Amino acid sequence: MASELPSYDDLPIRPELPAGSAWGVWGDDDPLGCLNLLTTERTLRGLGLARRGAVFALNLEAELPSPPLFNRSAFEHRINGLGSPVSRDDELHAWNTQSSSQWDSLRHVRSPHGFWNNLDETELGIHHFARRGIVCRAVLADVARWREAQGRPLRPDAADPIEPHEVTATLEAQGVQVEQGDVLLIRTGWVAWYRTLDEVARTALAGSLQAPGLRPGRATAQLLWDLHIAAVAADNPSLEVWPPGALSTSEERAAMRADPERGLEFFVHLALLPLLGLPIGELWDLDALAADCAADGVYELLFTSAPLNLQSGVASPPNALAIK
Repeated sequence: MASELPSYDDLPIRPELPAGSAWGVWGDDDPLGCLNLLTTERTLRGLGLARRGAVFALNLEAELPSPPLFNRSAFEHRINGLGSPVSRDDELHAWNTQSSSQWDSLRHVRSPHGFWNNLDETELGIHHFARRGIVCRAVLADVARWREAQGRPLRPDAADPIEPHEVTATLEAQGVQVEQGDVLLIRTGWVAWYRTLDEVARTALAGSLQAPGLRPGRATAQLLWDLHIAAVAADNPSLEVWPPGALSTSEERAAMRADPERGLEFFVHLALLPLLGLPIGELWDLDALAADCAADGVYELLFTSAPLNLQSGVASPPNALAIK
């Protein structure tokens, strides 16, 4: 599909804007970023892919991972009205919206130049996603299955990088193309592996997490921008490898601390969210969908997501469905 959007190499669109940024592409006051690509035509394209009526819920159980990763709080679930003969309601206490499956809004990460589009962070937030609504075509790239077929399975307990060319090779092997305005789903197999761990192993993991994911750096940012997708989501904890800097030498990390402009080489979130306006999903449950795609050879689907309509919220469960 031809696109009028600039390529990554043609960013920024004005010389006074930060290098590698899409600021101003949709106007100087735009809070949506790449979600602007969710046009009426893209919604109708997605609706045409619901052929069998097979539905796959993509949210993990709200209680997983347990304990939560990244020192996030574990919520307390209280049921009210247990003494009442009529009704109940419930409350979540100390609930972190990023403790399980999540969208990162464009308020989640700030670059050295500022938040997305140089807006004040209060002008951003998950409510923009919610009020827009997300209904479109999505494509699954089952990198875990592809890497296993290559004899190089991803290591779920290590900072094992997925190279940009491996994403494109996976899509080619599956016989599917990404179209402008798609949501790209990337399966690493991390959630399937996590489900095999006992409580002791899960507790140890939360204290010293290492996980596979996309390699940070310009090449990954360039790939995702030049695909002109509306959003990207994966089943691992951070989309990219964790921890940041795990693939770098101590000298490279010291250079990054001295030059914050190099931050995206160590943590590509700094390019995707605040500079490119690309929403990120993490810790999604893609295993049942991936098994179905492998069985029927169809890796495109109707995708829906209804995040929390939370004013200026940093994140939200995706409440995402895939329909085939």
